[in-house]
Amino acid sequence: MAPRRVVITGLGIVSALGLNVEDNWKALCEGRSGIGPLEGVDGSRVGLKVQNAAQVHGFDPLKHFEGGKDAQLDRFAQFSVVAARDAMRDSGLTLTPELRENCAIVCGSAVGGQSAIEAGFEDLWVNGRGRVHPLTIPKTMANAGASHIAMDLGLSGPAYTISTACSSANHAMGQAFRIVRDGLAEMAVTGGAEAFFTVGMLKAWEAMRVISPDTCRPFSKGRKGMILGEGGAMMILEPLDAAEARGATIYGEICGFGMTADAHHLTQPTVEGPARAMSGALREAGLAPEEIGYINAHGTGTPGNDPVESRAIRKVFGAQADKIGVSSTKSMHGHALGAAGALEAIATVLALRNGILPPTANFIERDPECDLDYIPNQSRKAQVGAALSNSFAFGGLNAVVAFRAAPR
Repeated sequence: MAPRRVVITGLGIVSALGLNVEDNWKALCEGRSGIGPLEGVDGSRVGLKVQNAAQVHGFDPLKHFEGGKDAQLDRFAQFSVVAARDAMRDSGLTLTPELRENCAIVCGSAVGGQSAIEAGFEDLWVNGRGRVHPLTIPKTMANAGASHIAMDLGLSGPAYTISTACSSANHAMGQAFRIVRDGLAEMAVTGGAEAFFTVGMLKAWEAMRVISPDTCRPFSKGRKGMILGEGGAMMILEPLDAAEARGATIYGEICGFGMTADAHHLTQPTVEGPARAMSGALREAGLAPEEIGYINAHGTGTPGNDPVESRAIRKVFGAQADKIGVSSTKSMHGHALGAAGALEAIATVLALRNGILPPTANFIERDPECDLDYIPNQSRKAQVGAALSNSFAFGGLNAVVAFRAAPR
C-alpha cells in the first residue's frame, strides 16, 4: 500500500485557556495568559514556594461522568476522555463496527495519575491507615487515559501510551500519523493529557530550580523559568481520501515527524539533537525550509532551553529563520509536560487554518542570545502553508511534528 496523506478532522481540548476549542483559540489570538495564582494545593506544611500555575478552571467531572464513574478516573484521564469525546464529535464520524476495530489510540502522558498516587501515600504515611484505595493502580497508570478512551468510545484497535517526559504527546501524534499513513489503522485518536498539581510533584519541580516566581516569558530577556500547566488535547486523524469522501471538515494535514536523542545529558539540551529532529520532520514531509512559515517552539522560558532552541532553528533554516514566525504558547497555557505537544499542535493547526499566528505572551525585552522573530505579545495575521511544532524533553528526547494547511 502506498503511503496515505493523513489529515486532522476533529479537535478537542481542555486547558487553562478554556474548556473547548473556541475558548482556547480566542485566548491564543488575544495573547491572553491562563497563568495565575496556584489554587487548591496546600503546601504550607512543607514550605511550598511555587506560587503560580496554569490550571484548568470550571471543569466539573460530574457533568461528564455519571453514576460515580468520575471517582474511577484520575483528573488527567478525565481530561483525556473529555477531549477525545469532543474531538470525535467534532469529526462527525460514524463509528461503524468495522471502524471501531480499526481505530488506533495513541496518547502521551509523562507522569500519569499523580493525584491518585499522592492520596495513597498520604493515607499511608500521614493518616496511618495502613492501606490505600483499591483503585490506586488503575487510576495512577499512565495508560489509563488511552484505556478509558477505548472503553468510553468503544474503540478496540491498537491503543497505547507513550511516556517521554515533555515530548510524550508529540511522540504519540507522530506514531499515530505513521499508523494511519501506513494503513495499520483507518483512523486514530491521538494527543496527550496531564494533571499533576500535587504537593509532592510541585516540590519535586521546585527542587529543579526551573520554576518562575512570576510568569513565563519565553525567549525574553529577564525570563526566570517555566510555569507548569495542566490539560488535555486530542485530535482525530484519518486518510485524506476518506475524509474528502465523507465531506469532513479538514483542519490541516500531518505530513512529517522527526525524533532524535541528544545522548548528552538528562536536563541540559544540545543544539544538534533538536536540529536533527526538525530536519527529520521536514525530510519526511517533503518540505523545503522556505515553505515553513511558523514554528510553535518548545519555548519553556528557561535560561537553558530558549537560546539552544533558537540556535537549533537557525542551524536548520539558516537565513530563512529570520522570515519564520516563532512563538511559544506555553506563555499562555503553561508547560503541561506530556500534554504540552498536544495543546501546541492544536494551536499550530488552527494558526494554519485561520491565518493567525499566536504570540509569545509576557515578552518584555529582546535577548541577544535569542535572535528570531518571536511574535511578541500580539498575534499576527499571516497565511502560512506549513509549520513545525517542537517538543524537547528532559533526557534529551526530541520530537517534532510537521503540519501543512488543509488541502485546497
